[in-house]
Amino acid sequence: MITGKMMHQQLTVGSIITHAGKFHGDTEIASVETSGGVRRSTWKGVEQNARRLASALSKLGIEEGDRCATIAWNNIRHLEIYFGVSSGGMVCHTINPRLHPEQLAYIINHAQDRVLFLDKTFLPVAAMLGSKLESVKAVVLMGPRDEEAAAAVPGLVFYDELLETGDPDFDWPEIDENSPASLCYTSGTTGYPKGVQYTHRSIMLHALAGNNPDGMNLSARDCVMPVVPMFHVSAWGVPYIAAIMGSKLVLPGPGMDGASLVDLIDGEKVSISLGVPTIWLGLLAELKKRGTHAPTMRRTIVGGSAMPPSMFAEFRDAHGIELIHAWGMTETSPLGTLNQPKTKHADLSPEDMSALRLGQGRPPMGVDLRIVDEEGKPLPHDGETQGELHIRGHWIVDTYFGQDEPALTDDGWFDTGDVATIDPDGYMVIRDRSKDIIKSGGEWISTVELENIAIGHPAIANAAVIAARHAKWDERPVLIAVKAGEVSEGELIEWYDGKIAKWQTPDLVIFVDELPLGATGKVLKNKLREVHGDCLMG
Repeated sequence: MITGKMMHQQLTVGSIITHAGKFHGDTEIASVETSGGVRRSTWKGVEQNARRLASALSKLGIEEGDRCATIAWNNIRHLEIYFGVSSGGMVCHTINPRLHPEQLAYIINHAQDRVLFLDKTFLPVAAMLGSKLESVKAVVLMGPRDEEAAAAVPGLVFYDELLETGDPDFDWPEIDENSPASLCYTSGTTGYPKGVQYTHRSIMLHALAGNNPDGMNLSARDCVMPVVPMFHVSAWGVPYIAAIMGSKLVLPGPGMDGASLVDLIDGEKVSISLGVPTIWLGLLAELKKRGTHAPTMRRTIVGGSAMPPSMFAEFRDAHGIELIHAWGMTETSPLGTLNQPKTKHADLSPEDMSALRLGQGRPPMGVDLRIVDEEGKPLPHDGETQGELHIRGHWIVDTYFGQDEPALTDDGWFDTGDVATIDPDGYMVIRDRSKDIIKSGGEWISTVELENIAIGHPAIANAAVIAARHAKWDERPVLIAVKAGEVSEGELIEWYDGKIAKWQTPDLVIFVDELPLGATGKVLKNKLREVHGDCLMG
């Protein structure tokens, strides 16, 4: 009997950064420092510092499996922590810095974090939480020695000094690919956040499958700027994908305003960027103000919330930039779908192609989708029928961190909480969040559709629609808008004429100076409902 087999190697984060250091070692990484200015390194430099960090942490008594938390911006030290902690067998726990202090303390204690890394911006957080942190052995300021900071937080360790104690030739330990590599808590609007723990295997499969030509499609010829925070679902996996491919990486630090981003795009010749719609609305406003076009940027991947059609058209027509819609969540690592056309769509008219591209797209190999009714019965993928969106796959959560019961349906799917349609080609469109969709007199109204129409008005900078309580109809839509020019409530209501059914038009428009945003740029509709939920009941 003739037999044969292939090599078997563990799919680990350490193998990613080892590859980057060996085969893309001189590719540049540009990082905006928290204190200002741009610091430059390479993939080889990141690999060496990652090894130093893992070595130094082991000397501090941090063991394999221990969680190491970060409260930090997108910068080079954060990138080194990503790879040093996970490759060293520990778990990199990225934390949303804008959570309430009570939630921050809960998350750190629930994860039993042993180390807390933080940028100087967030030093007051460590000082404020103090004795509330039950498991933290060391607080590390991500920078050089700072005497003022040392006085504020007793026992503070300084990242640059910590690295000096580590070995740049430290060998990564042997790690099982199914062991945990990183941890991220959901930014849910109700109750305490829940932890989603990613394995080495799930991170690697997500990076490989998510970067196919119909996926993110990053290459060694690209300069990539993730504006999506590194504390938000691993910056959509970009640090791992860029390391695998050898892309130049531009890390924008704390400055995510339109002016700062335009300066970086032009100065570093960024070709691909990634972020949420609110970020790109600010970028468009700055480009219009300057009269420039970000000539090196070819693609922008947009996720986190639905993309307004007007934004898609402006990027394409005014700047020649392709916007690619994507969808995912903390529980899906996050890539669930990404919108790229098929060969059959080549002859579509520009209008029909735009309509296709506005949806959230189709899943890559490794992800499966379905929609179900209220009883959990699968619904047809006809592009018209709406249902609760379920997902399963190689990088989808099974059980939340610290919980015994699976987070899945009885037949093994994860309920996303989204309401969607799926067409016969697999293209999925999010119609709303199940908690946001408006049920008026027994009929459904999509807040996403109403928001997109409002943002399409030239005098509106941003908008959100909420379900306000109503004595007769149970719920009715109320539009809350930020002006970019002069417009009245009546004019904005008239803007909806002919675009939707009359009964779906918002009952009221409330103008505000700004919308409440979470740390990832999503509008906090729960905050809006708290303030304006009874505005039609007077």
